[in-house]
Amino acid sequence: MAQMGFFDLSDRYASLDAKKDPLVEIDAIVPWEEFLPTLERVWRRPGGERKSRAGRKPMDAVVMFKALVLGALYNLSDDQIEYQVRDRLSFMRFLGLGLADRVPDAKTVWLYREALARAGMVEVLFTQFDGYLARQGYIARGGQILDASIVPVPRNHNTRDENKAIKNGDVPEGWADKPAKRSQKDIDARWTKKHGKSHYGYKNHVNVDRQHKLIRRFHVSDAALHDSQAVDHLLMRGNTGAGVWADPAYRSEEMEARLRDLNLKSHIHRKGKRGKPLTEQGKGSNRTKSAVRARVEHIFGAQANDMGGTLVRTIGMVRAKAKIGMKNLAYNMRRLVQLRRLNPCPA
Repeated sequence: MAQMGFFDLSDRYASLDAKKDPLVEIDAIVPWEEFLPTLERVWRRPGGERKSRAGRKPMDAVVMFKALVLGALYNLSDDQIEYQVRDRLSFMRFLGLGLADRVPDAKTVWLYREALARAGMVEVLFTQFDGYLARQGYIARGGQILDASIVPVPRNHNTRDENKAIKNGDVPEGWADKPAKRSQKDIDARWTKKHGKSHYGYKNHVNVDRQHKLIRRFHVSDAALHDSQAVDHLLMRGNTGAGVWADPAYRSEEMEARLRDLNLKSHIHRKGKRGKPLTEQGKGSNRTKSAVRARVEHIFGAQANDMGGTLVRTIGMVRAKAKIGMKNLAYNMRRLVQLRRLNPCPA
């Protein structure tokens, strides 16, 4: 087999460009260097804290952040991130690496994400990118749409007594002296039912602006939290529209009063009651609202289908927040590319 030369590699990249490699557009449109100060606050130790300058230098902060974005864009495990970067020229180019450059290994990817998760920095990065979107003209417009999606995690096989202890906030009997077993148990995830089916994991609660279909705020909870209980984390004043759309799970007298106090207009679906079903007028009103509310389903659909699914392979709330937050951030990066194609010069 002949050794690949410079022009061979250039030709390969040219063929990727001909196929419209989506990573090229994301790489060109995202201001990666703006994230650098935030990333280095977490990942770089001050000189006085370093025990020695010996050993291999840490990976570039932007390269590692891009590796985490790749993981979110394609729902890759840490081992798969390492493998795919080694295997795929498009991934290598996205990270700015050459064939001879050092590739982030799975352990390094895990350590960098863990540092971001423990510092709670994913939400900071998300907010930072939202500020960039606003500066580019993509401010929140047309009102806000609220919804939540269940994010599954691998199921725990616990006994009833163990599950009861976990719900009470206790450590199940026999777990304390088995740290290896304890480390593999997710005591933060919860069961919930939807459409008659049981689901185990977390929830991704989002606020989406009506015009641009961008996620403006998000909140991560266990799957058992009722959708309406996350509203205080989601509602925002910065949207140019006063309308709020949501499904019937969010409707209550308390919610209607809260929206009035914030000078927001409720477009939340009405729901029938036992012995008092919705009138035809009420059903028609709901259908009109659904035409707007359906936009949020496009986001969950994109994350589930176009971005490799939503399964979270981590353990615990802190890591789940980081993974789900990165998924939301990666979606917004991807969506910005689509918006630029539709309208290169937003108002």
